[in-house]
Amino acid sequence: MARTPASDDDDDGPPTYTVARGTRRDPRLKDLGISCMLNTEVAALLAVIRRRPDPYAYLPPAVAAAEEAVFAGLIQSLKSLRALLFQPRHGAWRCSDPSMYLSPFLDVVQSEEVPPAATGVALSSVLKILRIDVFDECSPGARDAIQAILTAVTNCRIERIADAGAEEAVLLRVLQVLAALLRARAAPLLSDSAVCTAVNTCFQVVQHAASSRGSELLQRTARHCMHEILQAVFARLPDIREDAEDDMSVTSAAGFGARCMVDVFNFLCSLLLNAPDMVMTPEGHGAFTSEEDVQLFALVLLNSAVELGGEAIGKHPKLLRLIQDDLFYHLIYYATECSPLVLSMICSTVLNLYNFLRRFLKLQLEAFFMYVILRVGSGASGMQLQEVAIEGLISFCRQPTFVIEMYVNYDCDPLMRNVYEEVGKLLCKAAYPLSNPMTTVQLQAFEGLVNMITTIADNVEVEKAPDQEAYNVEISEYRLFWLERWDSSDDHGHETWVDFVRKRKLKKKKVAIAANHYNRDEKKGVEFLKLCHLVPTPPDAKSMAYFLRYSPGLDKVKIGEFLGDPDEFNLKVLKEFTDTFDFTGSILDTALRTYLETFRLPGESQKIQRVLEHFSERFYEQQTQEVFATKDAAFILCYSVIMLNTDLHNPQVKKKMSEDDFIRNNRAINSGKDLPREYLSELFHSIAVNAITMFSQGATNVEMTTSRWADIVKRSRSIEPFTPCDFKHKLSREVFIAVSGPAVATLAAIFDYTDDEEILNQCVEGLISVARIARYGLEDVLDELLCCLCKFTTLLNPYATTEETIFTFSNELKPRMSTLALFTIANRFGESVRGAWKNIVDCLLKLKRLRLLPQSVVEQDGSVSSRLGPRPKSDSAAIFPSSHRGAGTSRHVSGMIGRFSQFLSLDGGGESLLCVGNEFENNLKIIQQCQIGSMFTESGKLPDESLQNLGRALIFAAGGKGQKFSTPIEEEETVGFCWDLILLVSLANLQRFASFWQHMHDCFTAVSMLPLFSPCPFAEKAIVVLFKVAVKLLPGQATPDRLAEELICKSINLMWKLDKEILDTCCEGISECIVKLIMEHAGSVQTPLGWKTLLHLLSVTGRHPETFDQSVAAMIKLMSDGAHISRFNYAACIEAAFGFAALKISPLEISTKILELMAESVNWLVQWHKSGYSDPGSSSSGNSSPSVEDASRMGNLATNMFIKLAETLRKTSLVRREEIRNQAVTDLGRSFALAAAGDLDFGPAGCLACFNLVIFAMVDDLHEKTLEYSRREGAERETRSMEGTLAAATELLADVFVLLLGTLAQGPGFRTFWLGVLRRMDTCIKSDLAAGGGAGVMQELVPRMLKRMIVEMKNKEVLVQREGDELWEITYIQIQWIAPAVKEELFPE
Repeated sequence: MARTPASDDDDDGPPTYTVARGTRRDPRLKDLGISCMLNTEVAALLAVIRRRPDPYAYLPPAVAAAEEAVFAGLIQSLKSLRALLFQPRHGAWRCSDPSMYLSPFLDVVQSEEVPPAATGVALSSVLKILRIDVFDECSPGARDAIQAILTAVTNCRIERIADAGAEEAVLLRVLQVLAALLRARAAPLLSDSAVCTAVNTCFQVVQHAASSRGSELLQRTARHCMHEILQAVFARLPDIREDAEDDMSVTSAAGFGARCMVDVFNFLCSLLLNAPDMVMTPEGHGAFTSEEDVQLFALVLLNSAVELGGEAIGKHPKLLRLIQDDLFYHLIYYATECSPLVLSMICSTVLNLYNFLRRFLKLQLEAFFMYVILRVGSGASGMQLQEVAIEGLISFCRQPTFVIEMYVNYDCDPLMRNVYEEVGKLLCKAAYPLSNPMTTVQLQAFEGLVNMITTIADNVEVEKAPDQEAYNVEISEYRLFWLERWDSSDDHGHETWVDFVRKRKLKKKKVAIAANHYNRDEKKGVEFLKLCHLVPTPPDAKSMAYFLRYSPGLDKVKIGEFLGDPDEFNLKVLKEFTDTFDFTGSILDTALRTYLETFRLPGESQKIQRVLEHFSERFYEQQTQEVFATKDAAFILCYSVIMLNTDLHNPQVKKKMSEDDFIRNNRAINSGKDLPREYLSELFHSIAVNAITMFSQGATNVEMTTSRWADIVKRSRSIEPFTPCDFKHKLSREVFIAVSGPAVATLAAIFDYTDDEEILNQCVEGLISVARIARYGLEDVLDELLCCLCKFTTLLNPYATTEETIFTFSNELKPRMSTLALFTIANRFGESVRGAWKNIVDCLLKLKRLRLLPQSVVEQDGSVSSRLGPRPKSDSAAIFPSSHRGAGTSRHVSGMIGRFSQFLSLDGGGESLLCVGNEFENNLKIIQQCQIGSMFTESGKLPDESLQNLGRALIFAAGGKGQKFSTPIEEEETVGFCWDLILLVSLANLQRFASFWQHMHDCFTAVSMLPLFSPCPFAEKAIVVLFKVAVKLLPGQATPDRLAEELICKSINLMWKLDKEILDTCCEGISECIVKLIMEHAGSVQTPLGWKTLLHLLSVTGRHPETFDQSVAAMIKLMSDGAHISRFNYAACIEAAFGFAALKISPLEISTKILELMAESVNWLVQWHKSGYSDPGSSSSGNSSPSVEDASRMGNLATNMFIKLAETLRKTSLVRREEIRNQAVTDLGRSFALAAAGDLDFGPAGCLACFNLVIFAMVDDLHEKTLEYSRREGAERETRSMEGTLAAATELLADVFVLLLGTLAQGPGFRTFWLGVLRRMDTCIKSDLAAGGGAGVMQELVPRMLKRMIVEMKNKEVLVQREGDELWEITYIQIQWIAPAVKEELFPE
């Protein structure tokens, strides 16, 4: 506490210390505490020193005096320190030189005379000073002090202590001081060498504790201290500058840096390498009990260093080089032949290296996975190691970006192996169940597989899926893609990084296919390469060289034969092939091994020579030691090495070559000089120990050799670095494609084999994750998945009876889970389902037949009456729960698995799915959760292809394909259920009806052609549903869709033509729909086919008493209003009206009304003719006047429509009811009168057609009918009735003749026409009608009609008496025969 001037006054009394309230301590109190602590330590040390017995009794007096002087010096220094502790000082202890209070303790530590107890107390005092931070890096003299402590501890003479217990106590203190020293605030002031000394001292203690068989406590403390020291050292690595590693001045001034860490790390790597030498031998050498103990000790320290150094290691090249070159080799070397514990530690270490340094370890990580994880995980090293390897692999798979990074950096790199694909296959193979229950390895692999698939599924989802074409990748031009790299600074046009990676993967796949072709036929392989733009046309040497060098699966025999061929192009390829190798820094045998591993050396000596010449030239160019004077020397030595290899390792050679023989054989080959003997000796021993494999058959290498590792290290210097990346949608999809087949098969097999509920739950969640991925353009995968689930439901088992199926479904967990998963996936991802809709529909129909579904689908809200068919009430909420909500976004999909899992426990306090209520309640709950109805009500979200497949499945199921019915009732129910679902699908897709219904109609046609197709009840159910669709479709269109209308009408016509009886059985429903359309939505019917279909079926179904009233009312309203009558539906309307008018049950007034409306319809013809047919159905409505050609066409059209009307009235004139016949004749006459009054010009041809097709035909038919009745017995009344109609028709003939005479006379066929008129008059008057009792009617009427017509002809000068006038002569002669009574009046002499 600082003193003020006022505090020096004597009257103020003694000064007092006050403790401030709060958390901050008064600095004076802390300094006082340090003084007290030091005083206590000094006192304790003095007491221990003084307590010793008389140690000098046996020594000579002079020696004893000298020893006593030493002790006196130590005691005096301690006393001097104690005298200074409480004296006033300038500043705190932290500002004092630490040597002042450390030196006495350090002197005791280094003294050889003090007892062990004193050494221990002194070390404890130093430890306390370090732990309470009496000084820090800012204290004066801190660097010397911290160095002095380390020097004193390392110079502590432990060997002088005879007592083992005392020795162990001192060693424990030494370890504690070393650990505290490296953790002290002043520790950074230590030099690099000092840190290495501390580590070495600690390791010596570790060795000493193990070799002298110290206590367990000492051994554990020593190792723990070693761990703490390394943690303290490497924890500082992130704070060291990158340029400090090679800067001596910076390092020495700022304290220890990366240099000591490199040395320490190198020491740890060497400890791992020399593990066998560290094991204790019977002679007492070594410090560890087993090799495993050494490995674990080293791995724990290495792992700790990596954890603390983290990403900062990558900033220091020397440290990184140790990991790349040495550490990874040791890890891979020991991993395949170690204990499970060591392998587990190795996997953890590599995982940490992956997390922090993967950008620099691309090839090393590939080697670890290929040589360790994949080999050990396949079971090659035993079950225990396999379990550890799979567990380690799962740890990698749990990393957020591991899957995508493996795929991008390895599977998409043409120079790397497909690590991700191999890992996925390994998990699938290891998880595939071969027994029940599953083994530990299978469960672990299954967990990893599900985790991997779930990770992909969580990252593949997007709010809006791209179109299918967006997933397509094309190779449009040749580029040497083996050397391509992505550079964000380059201009890539529209190509993104994702596109670049996907193209690389596609090219890599194509290369593998080309290799397969090449293995079978070289020419086909090259042609495929050119076709895929993987080599130019014609191929160049460089592209072919890279293909032979880097193509996986290529036959090495074929590669060797190609390279050894003397053709000029082959020689160029050989040169380029050899140039792909980097032999810099390699010795000859290592380079040769690397070279010959890529192909099988040909057997012919000339080919071998060519290959070795190119190798020698490349090796000579890249040599770094200047061993060879010429490339010929390298070539000769290569040949000599191969001969040596054959001599030493060929069992047929009895006398082996010695080292001296080999050296002697290679004298004077280096431009007349000898090669260095050491070089040749090293080559000899290398070949003798490890033979060169020159005839490899292409088997996968499973052993890591030094030469192979040297090649990896060399390649890692130039290869494209590891690219950390995150998931992208398109890449995530392709990641799954690589393992989709084995993954789905494995999950399906596990689900099939296991009975464990938890495993089944995880398996279903994995399958749903597969579906979440497959929804993005992987329809075949999703179909395969759904087919598997359909199989597991047991609903499609053809050998099980109904009772067995119900029992299985109600009492077993697996079928229920499968059913729920099946319909859940179909609901959520139906847009990607294709062929599997058939299986889904089959399962649904099976549930229907088993009575596990309600009897019918829910009725749709709307104005469609329930009379459309029998609809018994049922609990339809099970299929269409009101709480269902469709999943349209990724959020819904992401939460789906959680809801599925929650359902599996049924929210029943953890009860199983099998233990809730009775069978009915369980089944009902399952069905409610399936939400079956939403598949159909929400089918509007399905794309066209999926919707067409769903519709096809329903139609063929309704047609009976693949279905077996036990009773007709079951068939009818099933067909009706299918058509109900078709109705739901149709109503949900009205907005795109035309785009999908054409396919549906084609399916109707295809079903009708099936060999065993039965139109009943298919057509009966279909016609009802189709009219329901029409009622919703036609009025619901904002803009009329003529194509949709035509399609639904075609389907309706097809159905009733399949079975015409359905028009009677379903007449009420059909009639109701048609009446609704005509009465309320007639304007929505736009096509002739639509009107023709509706009006025809209206007239057919309206003939029944129960439907007549509403049908005829609709007909009368349509014709009375006339607003919806057009030239397109006029003919159909007239035909339908005839149907009602001629109907027996039709009241007279109704028939009369209809006939009158038919006659008045001529006014519409006149109006259309005058306005150029600007009716609602016309496309030529406009203000412009029609041309002459258009007028002619319109006139013909008017004539045709009028003739249609007239023919209909003619047919009505033949009905049995007299009133209707007569009314029809009368209205026919009105029609002609209205047409003439409206200037509806028929023209000569039209007029003739009216007579020939209508009037003549009517007279002829009535005449024939009259004769027919006259010949019947007791038919006098019918004969008279028919004669009356005939008379009216004859009179109509004359009236129309007079009306149209002017036009008729203009025609060239008038003479023939007139003869026809006379012939019919003659027929009528000469008929034998005596039996009818009315013979005088026609005899009186015909002359009168003739007279009227001839008079009119004379008045209009059509009939003129002229010489040679054939018409006059014919008429004159015919009148004599027909009506001689009027001859004189008409033709006076």
